[in-house]
Amino acid sequence: MTPFLLPNAAMLRSDGPNALKSKAYADDFNEVKSLGSLTSTTRTADETMAAIFWQAQPGGLYGGVMRSLSARFGLSTAENARLFAMVSLATADGAIACWNDKYYWNFWRPIDAIHEAASDGNPKTQADPNWKPLFDPSTPTVPALSTPAFPDHPSGHSCVSSASLNAMKDFFGTDKIAFDIVSPRFPTQPRHYDRFSLALKEVIDARVWGGIHFRTADEQGAVIGKKVAHWERKHYFQRVR
Repeated sequence: MTPFLLPNAAMLRSDGPNALKSKAYADDFNEVKSLGSLTSTTRTADETMAAIFWQAQPGGLYGGVMRSLSARFGLSTAENARLFAMVSLATADGAIACWNDKYYWNFWRPIDAIHEAASDGNPKTQADPNWKPLFDPSTPTVPALSTPAFPDHPSGHSCVSSASLNAMKDFFGTDKIAFDIVSPRFPTQPRHYDRFSLALKEVIDARVWGGIHFRTADEQGAVIGKKVAHWERKHYFQRVR
């Protein structure tokens, strides 16, 4: 798909997943194997809730944030149009760049990596053919959770969340904006953040807690989203003199 803002999607190619035989890969592997397991004893109750909370469409999550901030700051019709345009376009290009990158690297998800670890050539990873992530249909939530049926690297939610939150930061001119987010998973239990960057940090963590992404995929996804927002800030929505 042709991006809306970027000259081409491949210009934001990520550094890529860690080599299977590397220490960095083993560290990512063992972190998600422990924290992201359906039966994890190292993940806290709040981390479990956060992982499930964030498994919702980003557009809906951040649309609610923008509406709330618009009301709080008394934005005009023109200002609202600018805010929603900036965030929506950054979100779209974040997703386009992300999926272009996913199918370039075509890297396996933790569930397959853990089941098939005997074949990865890394002595610091141990296979567990019975391992299940928190995002398993047996976890009680609606709609049911599962490992998405597309490549791990980079994380789509991290790409889109980073693009969205960085675009909001650019609009307001500061990271230090307090806000609540409401998720359809927990409609009566919003989560509070004092900065846009703190919400993004939790998104990165939450994908590991859910057992569906290696941390490197989350972190590099966030870099893609930030670069999209930076490109938008540099080349679009300039002040008219």
